[in-house]
Amino acid sequence: NSGTYRNAPSTSVAVKFHLSTAVGNIVTGLGPGWVRIGATEYRDNVVLTPETVVPGFAASGFDALDENQFAALLAHKPEVVLLGTGASIRFPHPGLTRALTDANVGLEVMDTRAACRTYNILAAEGRSVVAALLIK
Repeated sequence: NSGTYRNAPSTSVAVKFHLSTAVGNIVTGLGPGWVRIGATEYRDNVVLTPETVVPGFAASGFDALDENQFAALLAHKPEVVLLGTGASIRFPHPGLTRALTDANVGLEVMDTRAACRTYNILAAEGRSVVAALLIK
């Protein structure tokens, strides 16, 4: 090879970029003991949907979660529930989430930071998502 390179035929490809932004509530910050949704900081565990923020979820923490708290999430008509369990992943007993299973609602369990990121992505896609976030 003499060091000459043949260029591939020039083709023009149009690429369109669209700014995708969530409509409604998005998580804009998170730290030890707090979460910021839009411009408002919350220091309580919350249930978050694109339309609502409900403080007071699992007020007594992960170990006190019960069936009624998961069943109440169905009022938001989610296709998926994200359970953020704090700084580390903790899985609730399957019996606690039975109402979600019976209603064919997906449940994803992850640490709260990951749940916030995932919520923002799904909300931006227009999905019917509920995030139950344990902050403390």
